[in-house]
Amino acid sequence: MRVRAITPEKLAGELADAVDGMRRRWLRVAVDGAAAAGTAGFADGLVEPLRVRGREVVRVRMDGYVRPASLRFEHGRDDPDSFYESWFDLAGLRREVLDPLADDGTGQVLPALWDAATDRSPRLDRVRLPERGVVLVDGPLLLGAGLPFDRTVHLWLPGASLARHTPEPERWTLPAFDRYHAEVAPERLADHVIRVDRPGHPAVVDA
Repeated sequence: MRVRAITPEKLAGELADAVDGMRRRWLRVAVDGAAAAGTAGFADGLVEPLRVRGREVVRVRMDGYVRPASLRFEHGRDDPDSFYESWFDLAGLRREVLDPLADDGTGQVLPALWDAATDRSPRLDRVRLPERGVVLVDGPLLLGAGLPFDRTVHLWLPGASLARHTPEPERWTLPAFDRYHAEVAPERLADHVIRVDRPGHPAVVDA
């Protein structure tokens, strides 16, 4: 394993080039990692480099694909096993975002299915993604579940770094990420692994 330092700008360009080099009608890209790893900001930072390369982008956040509160909190509000097993609506993500971007799909995606704050559907319209378009999905626990992504990025906060960067109100999720790394090993599944324990100074983990 080799770890190489890289600037955020160069990293975004490298990843955009890797995605742009793929030849499919549409592309489905995952940015996987804990919230403390900054997946949302990282995915947002890929939008403009992809658009410069002629790729229209739709952003989807897993915060918009949580399950209703009655299911998320069935075993309490801070149960790590519930967070790992049933917090996110992966079936909904596949149905509303990923399957429509299969080569024989409609190209129409739903940016969000559920609003956790109101605990109801946000009733958004579907967005039609033009051919060569990219959907960027960010959030935790995206790998190892059989979701049909075409390119995957894992933002890695190793060991104690994850605990150190996780805010106190979210530390109850840490056992879920321990389980994820033990059972799924996302750093081995992802196409790109980026070490992000030094904010502003990412490092690419090359196999």
